[in-house]
Amino acid sequence: MSKAQHEINGVAMKPRRNAKLLLVDDEKNILHSLQRALRPEPWDVTTANSGESALAVMAVEKFDLVISDARMPCMDGLTLLSEIRRRYPWCIRILLTGYVDIDSTIKAINEGQVYRYIHKPWDDNELRLIIRQALAFQHSERRRLALEKLTRKQNSQLQQLNAGLQDTVSERTAELRQVVDMLDLAYKQLRHGYVTATEVFSSLISRRLPINRQPNSKVIVLVKAYADFIALDEDQRQNLVMAAALYNLGKLSWNDELLEAPTDVLSKSQKLEYLNYPIVGEQLLMALEPLKETAYIIRHHQERWVGSGSPDRLKGYEIPLESRILKLAVDFVEYQMGLILERKVTRENAIKLLKRHRELRYDPNLTDSFIKMLLELAPDAEQLDPSILVLCIANLRPGMVLARNLYTVSGVLLLTKGMELTPRLIKKLAAFESSAPSDQRYTFYVRKPEKGPDNPGDQTPAGWLITS
Repeated sequence: MSKAQHEINGVAMKPRRNAKLLLVDDEKNILHSLQRALRPEPWDVTTANSGESALAVMAVEKFDLVISDARMPCMDGLTLLSEIRRRYPWCIRILLTGYVDIDSTIKAINEGQVYRYIHKPWDDNELRLIIRQALAFQHSERRRLALEKLTRKQNSQLQQLNAGLQDTVSERTAELRQVVDMLDLAYKQLRHGYVTATEVFSSLISRRLPINRQPNSKVIVLVKAYADFIALDEDQRQNLVMAAALYNLGKLSWNDELLEAPTDVLSKSQKLEYLNYPIVGEQLLMALEPLKETAYIIRHHQERWVGSGSPDRLKGYEIPLESRILKLAVDFVEYQMGLILERKVTRENAIKLLKRHRELRYDPNLTDSFIKMLLELAPDAEQLDPSILVLCIANLRPGMVLARNLYTVSGVLLLTKGMELTPRLIKKLAAFESSAPSDQRYTFYVRKPEKGPDNPGDQTPAGWLITS
């Protein structure tokens, strides 16, 4: 590969094989050993025998990665890497140490934000592998930032084009304008964590399905409610919610016929493809470290209590707890949508089917508590929390806080739970709704205000009218 830079839509990306490395150590023999270990690689390597000389070199030359010894006279490695982080935050930092000192290691991670630390004596192959991984990570981050910049530019252009469409805009273009206008707000909300990110992705998965056969959002609501009902551990809760958002990921490659066919009328070949979708979903997520537990839950959510499920025929408590919960929620929702049986069933009959199969398909104890939750709480899963008001656009007021995610009719996420409504945002939402067909109106779920001088009791404040 030449030194010419790659370009992504006009954004320059530097190839990794021309990466520049700076090695810092006060011992010449260590520097020579490092150079010898890296000689087979196509990297430009520079050395420095002190922290001061390293900073002097970096002042005139840009480096992708620095490896520094921890203990050096005058300026030690921790001080050097912290200073490099301050001056050159894009540079990957690796600490080389001959001492097993947990306190120093923690300090290096916190202050210098080192990518890795390597013990002396090192293994040459492992050293080269760590550097390759670090440079690959850096390259990925540069690509991400460049694409984010490009996305913002394209969004700005789209907004300018959409402004001139007005009355001639079609329903799909109107929805696109909504997504574009809300993109920055949605992106900020993604920072809240992987749970929100997976729910956004779930809304995109749902668009592959017919509007009346999109179970993900209902499954998410159910597993959240059940996790609270049984006081599930927070980590388990997050993994379960992400699995509920992504459990259909393995179905994206299906044709329309298979997507719309109920499970009990599938042909033999279709049945084989159906049984494989949890494995496909797991495989698509396994490369993402934070989603490995989620991928494991998805793999086993079609196992059955008696061991006759797929893909691994796990039995009883061999099946992960979160997978057993997800199976209950998925089947309860899909029974009512006609995705399992050839006919849709009512909520009451779906509960009866859970009872009927409680020792065959489902964990009997979980089934009992799941049904108890369904019977004790409101039939409408969106109104499980009595502290939530259900409002139309006309009743929104600045300062209200969303208690549920807001989706378009076709399942695209517009706003996320926890967002506070502003006058400007309410005005935009009203404009969006007015441009949509008359039968497509938004329903807003907001938190009831806490008691205070303006609301001394439990009454809904004037103007906060509950809609049916």
